[in-house]
Amino acid sequence: MIRDNGGTSEWPDAGFPGIRINPRTLMPELVNEEACADALAASQDPTDLIFVRLVEGHPGEAAELLAEARYKDPDSFRLRMFEAEVLRVSHRSDRAVELYRQLLAEAQGTPEEASVRQHLGRSYFAAGNTAAAVESFAKALDLRVAGAADAALIYSSTVALQRARDVLDLAS
Repeated sequence: MIRDNGGTSEWPDAGFPGIRINPRTLMPELVNEEACADALAASQDPTDLIFVRLVEGHPGEAAELLAEARYKDPDSFRLRMFEAEVLRVSHRSDRAVELYRQLLAEAQGTPEEASVRQHLGRSYFAAGNTAAAVESFAKALDLRVAGAADAALIYSSTVALQRARDVLDLAS
């Protein structure tokens, strides 16, 4: 069992118990299996299990769960966000970026815009397009600060932006 021994306590929260964002890779990682399992057992939200399966590296299982959830709620914006995550985890970064850009067009000017920009930045970062990641993370951070978002979300955007800038600086 992986335990949060303090080495990951400064990692940004990934929005689900036992999972945090690795500040080097900017990807969610399971850091406390017990907390995650307890939260899953108490959850009634199908997206929680989809998210955990993605973090655990099971995109096929996540895709099956997502298909079932989309059948029940085909217009769900949140499920469409998970569809893009399934694509990213399945190493189909171009398609993930394309879907996030579609979602961004729909989300502009709404409370979801910052989240879409954050996830789009992560997809760009994973695909090696660091300059686009920096731009996306910066816009997400600006929106989160302007909207007085939760401190954990602002922290996550700040860490992601700094990491992407550091990688971009090393490349130049």
